[in-house]
Amino acid sequence: MATASAVASTAAKASFLNTMPTTMNASPALSAIKKDPKLANNWKTKSVDQLTDEEVLAMPDSEYMNEKQTAFFRLKLTRLKQDMLNNAGETTEHLREDTVVVPDPADRATIEEEHALELRTRDRERKLLKKIEQSIVRIDAGDYGYCDETGEPIGVGRLLARPTATLSLEAQQRRELKQKMFGD
Repeated sequence: MATASAVASTAAKASFLNTMPTTMNASPALSAIKKDPKLANNWKTKSVDQLTDEEVLAMPDSEYMNEKQTAFFRLKLTRLKQDMLNNAGETTEHLREDTVVVPDPADRATIEEEHALELRTRDRERKLLKKIEQSIVRIDAGDYGYCDETGEPIGVGRLLARPTATLSLEAQQRRELKQKMFGD
């Protein structure tokens, strides 16, 4: 089933790229993000690890998901993944250190609640790690940055805010509206 969706996604992307207008309209939500014309050509002279979010955002639309952008997002995802793995190690150490027996029930309850909160946070990060790994696979496949449902570009602004996004803003809004109306 995964290959069928990948083929559909690739086919949708190919058909979109063949019919894509030369000028792309910015979506209403991303129009608040202004491209700085002074930064428009900085990406040509800098290495991937020197690029900033603003410089990637200032790239022209015709350069969407070029080699530098995909390498930039791969680096961003890899760093995010490494930070989460480091946090997981710290959590393990933190939980081991806090195993001191506290005689006061209120203090013990507070410590247990802090541990539960920390474990919930790590569980959310575990789920996000899976999405990060899937995004890296999408970069390797050449599908990263394009909507799973429509094949349209997701947009650099959205990917900077949520590097694991697989749907365009409009497709995500439609999905959320359906979930709100019909439930899961």
